[in-house]
Amino acid sequence: MRRTVASPEAPKAIGPYSQAVLVESAAGKTLYCSGQIPLDPHTGEMVPGDATAQTERIMSNVEALLAAAGMTFADVVKSTVFLVDLADFAAMNAVYGRRFPESPPARSTVQVAALPRGARVEVEVLAVVPAPSGKAG
Repeated sequence: MRRTVASPEAPKAIGPYSQAVLVESAAGKTLYCSGQIPLDPHTGEMVPGDATAQTERIMSNVEALLAAAGMTFADVVKSTVFLVDLADFAAMNAVYGRRFPESPPARSTVQVAALPRGARVEVEVLAVVPAPSGKAG
């Protein structure tokens, strides 16, 4: 089963895509979150500030999408971070790291020429919740 996931606490899609897509199967649930830029979900405007402020907003947006699918940051297995300037890596990483205090997911971080609406940071995640095995652990 495949269904779109949306949250009013994350920005509406600004193009022909879904905020997130949840795929459920006998193996469990997998959530594919579209890349999030630092848009305030209530105004649709970019949050002002540096990479720290932008990453804070982005991670709140991601958290809202995870919650809408019944998941948390603990379920994230892979993320990709896009930075306009790798000089922002330390600032982004400090904020990002607070959301993953234990067992952080696999991650790729890349520098890009530009991001939508002049954002400095964009983050996308993949989260998985395996189906219960029914076996005693």
